[in-house]
Amino acid sequence: MKKLNTPYLDVVYCHDVEFVTPPEVLDAIKELRRIRDEEGTIKYVGISGYPVALLCDLAELILRETGEPLDAVMSYANYTLQNTTLETVGLERLRAAGVSIVPNASPLGMGLLRHVGVPVGGKGDFHPAPKELRERVALAAKYIAETGERLETVSIRWALESWAKVGASVGSNGKLGVSVMGVSKHSELEETMRVWASVLDGLEPASASSTGDKSWSLGRREEVQEKGAKIQELLGEWKDYVWASPDPSYVNVRTVKGVPK
Repeated sequence: MKKLNTPYLDVVYCHDVEFVTPPEVLDAIKELRRIRDEEGTIKYVGISGYPVALLCDLAELILRETGEPLDAVMSYANYTLQNTTLETVGLERLRAAGVSIVPNASPLGMGLLRHVGVPVGGKGDFHPAPKELRERVALAAKYIAETGERLETVSIRWALESWAKVGASVGSNGKLGVSVMGVSKHSELEETMRVWASVLDGLEPASASSTGDKSWSLGRREEVQEKGAKIQELLGEWKDYVWASPDPSYVNVRTVKGVPK
């Protein structure tokens, strides 16, 4: 809070919940809610992670054990042009578990849906997508390049626009699905906001936040949907593929400083 110069945090997620046990997640949620109720420094509490079915299991567990639903469940890389399991597997279960908001994060699938391939940084090639999936994505990138666009441009707009409608029932005021994106510089943020404003223009009925260029936005929406369908066709059997998280070799060992393992 000191770093953010704020007296409270709007929302706190227990992240990567798949790397600990359900009882640990339940304990953490109870403690965050205690802080919310007694100290008032947290407004909303949620969980986030990758496996959609597990997120649903935990949301149902927390409702059952505490009598109070989670405020938010954020999934990443699960509503993209490559993978739509957040909708097909998770949406109804999360809604039934009383979750108020389900943000869709990482619409590029952790950088998978880029014309230059997955990001490789200081830690090397960390991305869990297998070779065959990457090859299919490369084919899709080539197809999109032939139309004069980049794969990430079409992928971002498709995800923002589609989730705005698909996720509306677990979105902002039950009207607009919420997406979460990461940017590394101001120009990326500004470009993302321009795309979002245009997405709002293309919604029916138009959002009060629209920019007014509705005819262009409607045409762009149709174009992106057509290209998105072709990309999914090129992905073939790799559409809706999900990778293991955590890796099958992962062992949950809780290490406490000063306490022998």
